[in-house]
Amino acid sequence: MAAKILVIDDDMAFCVMLKTFLQKKGFEVVNAYNAVQAKEEISKGFFDVVLTDIRLPDSDGLDILKHINEVSNATRVILMTGYTDIKTAVNAMKQGAFDYVGKPINPEEILHLIGLAISKKGQANATAKEVEPVSVKKQPANAAPLPAFVKGNSPASQTLHEHIALVAPTNMSVLIIGDSGTGKEYIAQSIHNLSKRKDKPFIAVDCGAIPKDLASSEFFGHIKGSFTGAVNDKTGHFEAANGGTLFLDEVGNLSYEVQVQLLRALQERKIKPVGSNNEMQVDIRVIAATNEDLAEAVKHGDFREDLYHRLNEFSIKALRLSERKQDIMIFAGHFLAQANQELEKDIEGFDAQVITLFKNYDWPGNLREMKNIIKRSVLLEKSNIIQYDVLPHEMKDNQGSRSNDSFGYTKGNEEEAIKKALEKANYNKSKAAKLLDIDRKTLYNKLKLYNLDL
Repeated sequence: MAAKILVIDDDMAFCVMLKTFLQKKGFEVVNAYNAVQAKEEISKGFFDVVLTDIRLPDSDGLDILKHINEVSNATRVILMTGYTDIKTAVNAMKQGAFDYVGKPINPEEILHLIGLAISKKGQANATAKEVEPVSVKKQPANAAPLPAFVKGNSPASQTLHEHIALVAPTNMSVLIIGDSGTGKEYIAQSIHNLSKRKDKPFIAVDCGAIPKDLASSEFFGHIKGSFTGAVNDKTGHFEAANGGTLFLDEVGNLSYEVQVQLLRALQERKIKPVGSNNEMQVDIRVIAATNEDLAEAVKHGDFREDLYHRLNEFSIKALRLSERKQDIMIFAGHFLAQANQELEKDIEGFDAQVITLFKNYDWPGNLREMKNIIKRSVLLEKSNIIQYDVLPHEMKDNQGSRSNDSFGYTKGNEEEAIKKALEKANYNKSKAAKLLDIDRKTLYNKLKLYNLDL
C-alpha cells in the first residue's frame, strides 16, 4: 500500500508541483493550503508523513506539529523553512518533528528524507547541535542565479510570481527583460517547472557565446563531414529541447543573419541539421531573456521586428534588487545558508550594521553580486555572525558616498536631500525619487512644498 503524505503550504503552485512529483514516485498525496484545511484532512485519516511550511496564513507549522502529536504519534512531521526560521525548526525537532528542510526545496532530496521518515531510519530526537539542514546542498556549477522556490515577500515580487504562475501552463513564448544578475534564468526555469513540459528538457543557451559562423550547427545540429571539423554528428539545441523548453539567454546578442534562421525555425517548428537533406519536426516552447531594450533595437534595425513579436507573446520584468528592498534579507538568508554548506561553515546571521548596509546598498550587480559578497564574507568571517569588517571595500565606499550625498530622508535635511537627488539624477524626477527611496507622488508633493517644481 502506498505511503500517504500531506503537503501543507500556502503557495498553491508549489503544492501542486510537489504533489505531482511525489505521486509519480508512487505516493498518495493530499494538499492543504492552510492550518484549517490541514486539520480537516488529518481528521479524515492517517498520514505517514506530513510536510508543512513553518509559516502558514492562519497558523504555523508548530501548531500543526502539536496537533499531530495529540492525534497520531506514528505520523512523521517534516518542516519546510526559510533560513531565518531554522532556529524555530530546530526547536520543533525537540518537540517531536522528524526533521526540517530549508527552502528552496530540492525534490530529490525531499524524496530521500521522506524515505528515511517512512523507514524510521532517521532519528526524531535530533539535537540543536545538528545545525546543518539536510536540504542545504552544494549547488552545481551551472545552477541558476536564484534556485527555484525562493520568493520575496514584497508586492513587486508577489506580482512577479503571479505572472510566472499565470503564463507557465500555457505554450506562449515569454520574453524576460532585466539587468544582469536579476535571476532571468531562474524565472525561465520556474516557468518550465510549473508548465506541462516540466518532465521534458530545459535547455539554456547563452546567445552571446555563439559565434555567427557556428550558429546553425549550435541551434540545429550537423551531420558528420558536413564541414571542416565536423568529425561527428551533433545534436543542436532545438533537437535537445524537443518536447521541452528552449531558453535563449541574452537573445539581443544574436547577429541579424542568425535572427533570420531562428525566426524561420520558430515559425515552422522544423529544423534541418547542417549537411542534412531531411527536416525534423520539433515541439518546443521558447523563453528568451535580454538586458537590452529590444523595442529600441527594433527601431534602429538591429533586431528583427517579426522575431521580436514572435518572442514577446508575454513579457516579464526581472526586478532589480534595489526595487524590492523588503526582500533583501530573505535573499541574504538564502545565500548565507548556501555559502555555509559549500564552505562547511556555520555562520548564524548578520550583524546589525551589516543588515543596515545591505538594505541601503544599491546592489548594482543584483542577486549575483549579493551571492558573491556573502560567500566571500562567510569565507573570511571568524565569528558566528557576518561582521561589517569582512565586507568588500567597494561596497562600504559606495555606501559612504551615498551618506555624503545626504540622500537619507529626514525632516531636518529634506529640502537639501531633494535638491542633491535632482542634481544627481540630472533632474529626472523618477530617478530622483528612487535615490530618495520615495515614490514619485511624494516627490511631486515635496517639490511643490519647497517651490522646487522645476
